[in-house]
Amino acid sequence: MCELQRICYGEPSGARRTLGVEESLKLSRNANIKTLVAHLNDLAEQCAITTKTERKILEEAIKTVLVTKKINPTAHPDFARSFGKCVELIWGYKQLCVTCEELRKTPYDTENPQHELLLLKLWNSLMPYEPLDARVTKQWQEIGFQGDDPKTDFRGMGILGLENLVYFAQEYPSAATHVLSHSTHPRYGYAFAIVGINLTSMALRLLKDGTAKTHIYNSSKTLPSIRAFHQFYCYLFYEFDGFWIDSKPSNMMEFSSIQEKFENSIRMALADPSIVFRINISIDNV
Repeated sequence: MCELQRICYGEPSGARRTLGVEESLKLSRNANIKTLVAHLNDLAEQCAITTKTERKILEEAIKTVLVTKKINPTAHPDFARSFGKCVELIWGYKQLCVTCEELRKTPYDTENPQHELLLLKLWNSLMPYEPLDARVTKQWQEIGFQGDDPKTDFRGMGILGLENLVYFAQEYPSAATHVLSHSTHPRYGYAFAIVGINLTSMALRLLKDGTAKTHIYNSSKTLPSIRAFHQFYCYLFYEFDGFWIDSKPSNMMEFSSIQEKFENSIRMALADPSIVFRINISIDNV
């Protein structure tokens, strides 16, 4: 059996198998495999792997490896399925990195009605019983923005930061409300939105340097999409809130050192190839 077969048969599905296949393909000296990897990298860079194109892309990748490695698909029916899943995860992840970076580079635009609607959704999700007095108002500070107009706070993370916050508020409303209430704590309070945008930066860093692969490879049942990143972010925000409160900071000046400790703990957790992060959903049932 070739190395790819040994990995697909010898490692459990998820991160262990996928990381093994990824490394094997990356180190391969075979011209056909190198061409295949370059082709898949190009497709991911162009975000060309979609629900419509994915099946054909996977079939071609599997066929290339079967022919190159002289694997009989009849004698090894499980290989094609296992290898195809790994390809889906590896290049879905690469494509997700591109998608997230594009959103980060998209600045918040007050002239864009979709951006304005998204911002309004954030307010309505977190403060359903308090209508906004105006588009530019001190009320934004109640949910942790720095000034009267939130657009300036999205400078670093662009629309990605806003989409993350909205996803957390809409998909995990009880958890988001719980975290928001902690942010107004008289002693350990913090700026909810600003911390949220900082955590977008952290989540993107973990995604782009490959640290998040273990979680994404283990948790994705299909092609990893922006939803996978949003869910990863929600976990980080929920866990950071608990980490911050447990740290009992004397003031916000401790934010950088506490966030660094938190990031290190997340990196250690992600070093476990069997890791899967899940928000403690019990909070949504309180």
